[in-house]
Amino acid sequence: MTLHTEPPLRPAALIVGAGDATGGAIAKRFAREGLVACVTRRSADKLAPLVDEITRLGGQARGFASDARKEDEVVALVETIEREVGPIEVMVFNIGANVPCSILDETARKYFKIWEMACFGGFLAGREVARRMVARGRGTILFTGATAGLRGSANFAAFAGAKHALRALAQSMARELGPKNIHVAHVVVDGAIDTDFIRESFPERYALKDQDGILNPDHIADNYWHLHAQPRDAWTHELDLRPWMERW
Repeated sequence: MTLHTEPPLRPAALIVGAGDATGGAIAKRFAREGLVACVTRRSADKLAPLVDEITRLGGQARGFASDARKEDEVVALVETIEREVGPIEVMVFNIGANVPCSILDETARKYFKIWEMACFGGFLAGREVARRMVARGRGTILFTGATAGLRGSANFAAFAGAKHALRALAQSMARELGPKNIHVAHVVVDGAIDTDFIRESFPERYALKDQDGILNPDHIADNYWHLHAQPRDAWTHELDLRPWMERW
């Protein structure tokens, strides 16, 4: 008689907002360490190149179409990963929503959408994975922040409001969940990142790449892995990442 058994579950890294730059680099970094990279975007088709690359490099990855603003979709996403892939050991919330606009022209609809993307989605994903992590007594939750979470600039009222709220969420979660052995950290990414958007839209800024004047997504990803790997007697809650020549 032949017994058919399910493949063993493996620890997973959930990357919410796995774009072509930072989010993708974080997914590849965690896959390189043996975790299954569970990557999400609203469109699953856009995830195929990233999943293929991770697989080609010897890692494991799964792509999921999910709208981080929809509670039912986030709940279903986490349940599916925990059931079909394995325990979520680390969750990275990496949705940006940086859409500048004068306060005189800002609309209620866009302001609310930016808050949903940059903050409310972080709450939904953070709450769902925290429930599993607390039950297991371990886990890491990392939120990608921005300078807008520290101070609001002209024409960035919506983005700054959302990122301030995300930072407050991270602080509250860290204070509640830290004593339960859950590491919650907030990463301030300050500066232009090496992306197609920066290269095409801001060529003068992109030219600073040769001087290490813009952020390398792989180096950002290294810091996310280091946060996850930190011993709990020396946890970092907030980490600033910026090029050496960036003003701040």
